[in-house]
Amino acid sequence: MRSLAVINQKGGVGKTTTAVNLAAALAADGCRVGVVDLDPQAHASLHLGADPKRPLPTTYDLLTADATIDQLWRPAGERLWVAPAHIDLAAAEVELAGVVGRELILRDKLAANTLPLDYVLLDCPPSLGVLTLNALSTVDDVFLPLQPHFLALHGLSKLMQTVELVAERLNPRLAMAGVVLCLYETGTRLATEITSDVESYFDHLRSSGGRAWRNVRLFDTRIRRNIRLAEAPSYGQSILDYDPSSRGAQDYRQLAAEVAAYYAGRQLSEAA
Repeated sequence: MRSLAVINQKGGVGKTTTAVNLAAALAADGCRVGVVDLDPQAHASLHLGADPKRPLPTTYDLLTADATIDQLWRPAGERLWVAPAHIDLAAAEVELAGVVGRELILRDKLAANTLPLDYVLLDCPPSLGVLTLNALSTVDDVFLPLQPHFLALHGLSKLMQTVELVAERLNPRLAMAGVVLCLYETGTRLATEITSDVESYFDHLRSSGGRAWRNVRLFDTRIRRNIRLAEAPSYGQSILDYDPSSRGAQDYRQLAAEVAAYYAGRQLSEAA
């Protein structure tokens, strides 16, 4: 099972959109996929049609009580499940402040999962707090959705520092897998310049020799700005269900194919 954390500490860059629609596209390709919603806003849950109402268990109960991940899974489509969040999750940062090993709770809970899955995608909050640290301590890889805008690059080095520290101290498996450019406006000078800057930045990281950066890449797929992607969450559907012929659906299908090829290549290199 491949586990991915979809992370960006800046909001509004396509993080949840990417987590949900990449998961749906992988499921459409025949994979069994689970989405774990770690954002108190619960947007991934709503996007997949899971209205996170109490007293049904949510990721808040997973992190602060005795709920198991198997109790959280709810069907969200063919070969697709979601472990929903709730606004109560916002209190977890405070409630876990004095708990020893609080960064590893999710890792231990997810290790007890019995649902056979090919991929688990964790949709993280737009912050670098306890919830995000739990995600980074659990997964194999980090996916970074990034808007090709100057302000979206601000703070990127802080995120990279956090990934490196977690890889060194808590999760030696953790690696930065790649960057997905979202809200992309084809043909604009700004998008071209930011794309070049991102490529240069990660070229520099790879040359630094850090294990966490060894396989980092800028995915070829660009998630183009598309109004249908913005409409889909209000219907509780992924873009593949809401409008399968839209540019957004096409882009996420292409990204899913690229991600699958990426992992197939990794598997071959690991076996060699």
